[in-house]
Amino acid sequence: METERLVLRPFSMEDVEPVYRNWASQPEVTRFLTWPTHENEDTTRQVVEGWVKENGNLQNYQWAVEWKEIGEPVGSISAVKIDRRTESATIGYCIGSRFWGRGIMAEALDAVIAFFFEEVGMNCVSACHDPRNPNSGKVMRKCKMTYEGTWRAAGINNQGVCDEVWYSILREEYGNRSADSRIWDELYRRALAVRQGRRVSRYVEAGGVAAAIQSDSGRIYTGVCVDTCSTLGICAERNAIFHMLTSGENGIRRVLAIMPDGHTGAPCGACRELMVQLMPDQYQNIEIMLDYEKRETVTLGTLTPRWWI
Repeated sequence: METERLVLRPFSMEDVEPVYRNWASQPEVTRFLTWPTHENEDTTRQVVEGWVKENGNLQNYQWAVEWKEIGEPVGSISAVKIDRRTESATIGYCIGSRFWGRGIMAEALDAVIAFFFEEVGMNCVSACHDPRNPNSGKVMRKCKMTYEGTWRAAGINNQGVCDEVWYSILREEYGNRSADSRIWDELYRRALAVRQGRRVSRYVEAGGVAAAIQSDSGRIYTGVCVDTCSTLGICAERNAIFHMLTSGENGIRRVLAIMPDGHTGAPCGACRELMVQLMPDQYQNIEIMLDYEKRETVTLGTLTPRWWI
């Protein structure tokens, strides 16, 4: 399977070194998993060899999550349980710590959910996490899975006996996801992919906030904030808009910005002003994502009911 940034494929023996380096050797990754940290590459080789032997088994749903940007696997995702009686699949996944916070696993899980509903014909896809590992739950929520409940002392991992927080999504719910919902998902993923806060020099920081906008043509443009010690900086939203203008487009449909804490929020006054000046007769209809997890949106006309001009 292929997504915007990923290839989900079977493992091969060539993956031994990147599997060990990117996640299997990291205690912070295996902390809440059921298998121990690999002490050396030989252990990884034995494990991958077992995975490769299962590649011919059509009931073995396991994928290496290859990040196109570096051309090697950065994690894995699989069906840890299949129940043909209920037509359900339970998913497990892990990803190297260096790749946390970039929306990679949510993108992979979204693809796997689609695969099980559209290709395999499953009725339910579920997943669970240790409550002490809340970021795993965020991945499930981003994929529109519903919180089912917490099963106390139901599992065991490298921390011992643990509670399990369960999420699921039904085929009917998946089918009812609107086109609007899917485009917001894509905007969020695209913005998250470029949000890499960093210090560029003693005077400049970039990437703390990232934005994605959808133009009237349906294309998506991204941008990050650039903060300087003077007035030379720019907001992520305006950066994305300038990319759109550079590409020859003028109209905006939707705007989403991810703040440093991972939540979405409204654009500042300067960004709103630019959008109003850019589309003085239609700016009222531009949709702004306020809260991605709650799916709370607002129009720019509501945020800016009266324009100073």
